[in-house]
Amino acid sequence: MRKVWEEESKLEKMLLVEKTVAEVQGELGVIPKDYSELISKRANTNYVKLNRIKEIERGIGHDVMALVKALAEVCEEAGEFVHFGLTSYDVVDTALALQIKESLSIILRDLLELEDVLLDLAEKNKELVCIGRTHGQHAVPTTYGMKFCLFASEVHRHVQRILEVCPRILVGKITGAVGTQAALGPKAKEIQELVLKRLGLGVPDITSQILQRDRHSELMLKLALISQTLYKIAEEIRNLQRTEILEVEEGFGEEQVGSSTMPGKRNPVTCERICGISRTIKHLAMVSLDNIPLWHERDLTNSSSERIIFPEIFILLDYSLKKMIHVLRNLKIYPENIKRNLELTRGIIMAENIMMHISRKIGRQRAHELLRNASMRAFEEKKSLKEVLIDEGIVGELITERELENLLRPENYLGRAKEIVEETINKIRGERESILSRGRKLGLISLE
Repeated sequence: MRKVWEEESKLEKMLLVEKTVAEVQGELGVIPKDYSELISKRANTNYVKLNRIKEIERGIGHDVMALVKALAEVCEEAGEFVHFGLTSYDVVDTALALQIKESLSIILRDLLELEDVLLDLAEKNKELVCIGRTHGQHAVPTTYGMKFCLFASEVHRHVQRILEVCPRILVGKITGAVGTQAALGPKAKEIQELVLKRLGLGVPDITSQILQRDRHSELMLKLALISQTLYKIAEEIRNLQRTEILEVEEGFGEEQVGSSTMPGKRNPVTCERICGISRTIKHLAMVSLDNIPLWHERDLTNSSSERIIFPEIFILLDYSLKKMIHVLRNLKIYPENIKRNLELTRGIIMAENIMMHISRKIGRQRAHELLRNASMRAFEEKKSLKEVLIDEGIVGELITERELENLLRPENYLGRAKEIVEETINKIRGERESILSRGRKLGLISLE
């Protein structure tokens, strides 16, 4: 991902735009064919050097014009036809779309790998019963299969979002200074369509001097959504790794050090890093919103921030995705601690199950109040819910002791958890070929 956003890579893509425009203009007779061929041959980093562009830029103070001059220098007489009819952002925005396309290919690959890891964990742990928590408190039983499958489903939606946004963001422009294509001549429409088709990009309906930044902001916000899901997964692992909970744990290396002063520390440092990076990505993405309202046909206020936020968001997100995949592949799960936590409330977590059973005899509202009182008493007196229900005469009158024993078993109160997990896994996996097909059509996934 870093390579995609290096200066040399950006230069290669900008030169590719200049090359493709010259080739099309030569074929259409807009510029001399022999000049077009020479520009096409020289528009690459074997001829145009980054240090020469920077040298020119120091004198003229314009980065794209510096590139144009450096290319013209190596094209001899054909140099007069370099950048013919173009404005700077025909090159910048079109090259940017190529960088984004390459970056999204990497992000999509990361997401699909993360989805696979989560689905495997969901399938493996679909019958591992654990306590569900709401408001940070024990609620009713669920499974680790449900947890992992929930995350997989969310990641799957991100895959769909990336594919959905591509037609709006993978777009270039060859429209000139204010979008009218005036300088490009009578064949302007054909030039743009042929250039963008060859570059594998979409054609915009209309532009000003630039592609409108609602396109880019939408993508940045979608990338921020992905980072927030990583935050959610990482934070869940961090909370479940608390010493007093310890149901799961990041893999910890044999020689890894947790603290400079506390030798026994085993901290979830990778998940903490992912959480911190996600906060950064969120705030970087917010900047893209401020780049939408530019003056008139454009001003330059978007340029400086975009040179920061685009590479930073893509690089940080790619890093976070790869780190999350590593964490999940090496995640330790402690079934004995999961079982211990299920028993912490001494049966109170099963109050809903008992309530639903006896509500068939006395009605839901009376059953709720009866179990609420029994649960509060069990909590305050540090007794088991079973003891309280027996003491209050509920067992025998409304329910048998054998029925109560069955109702107090967490594994007997999972509803359709297993089926939900299996159905969700099958649905996501069943859509994979369609996802890959769409990715190939967009040029994000190779045919290999």
